[in-house]
Amino acid sequence: MRDGDLGGERPLPRLQVRGVSKTYAGRPVVPDLSLSVGAGEVVALVGPNGVGKTTVLRCVLGVESPDAGEVLLDGAPLRDNDPRVRRAVCAVLDDAGFYPDVTVLEHLDVLARAHGVADPDELVDGALAALRIEHVADQVPWTLSSGQRRRLSLAVALVRPWTLLVLDEPEQRLDAAGRAWLTGYLAAQASSGRSVLMASHDASLVAGAGARVVELHGDV
Repeated sequence: MRDGDLGGERPLPRLQVRGVSKTYAGRPVVPDLSLSVGAGEVVALVGPNGVGKTTVLRCVLGVESPDAGEVLLDGAPLRDNDPRVRRAVCAVLDDAGFYPDVTVLEHLDVLARAHGVADPDELVDGALAALRIEHVADQVPWTLSSGQRRRLSLAVALVRPWTLLVLDEPEQRLDAAGRAWLTGYLAAQASSGRSVLMASHDASLVAGAGARVVELHGDV
């Protein structure tokens, strides 16, 4: 499961995963995976449930520690407690990380201001409109539907800086309009030079975003 030589004269990939493996209860979930994501590239991890797609993403982000291998961001070890990494990497894994007692608008506003973006009010308003959640801006996350919470998760990527976006099945709980928006958004981000690594079961999203496919097979 290697996607080619990382050396030579090619530009340094934004993200490099080198020989990463992870075992649970004696079962190899991620066996010796190497991949790269270049600037301006979308890479999609595909494969059936249980082959380790989410585990790979969690190892990339430092949520899980791999048993072996390394993860590099712009040629340096990716450490989740590094301020450089926190600014460069945006992750949408689930919707468990919301502030429970602040509204949708306040949640996005806090993140935008914490990252020191210019014109945070404009960015937040634009994110609410793009994800079509203006009508729930004054609600707290636990009152939202599952689809609205997914849209809020994605809105986070619109209000903060990043160069690498990591997404775990972002199409889940989105309607057709939401999936169409997501497809166009990911393709546009790659065109602007940003990088995306995602796990997905949606072939239309993968193709529409122009993703390079990395197929996982687990321990098979």
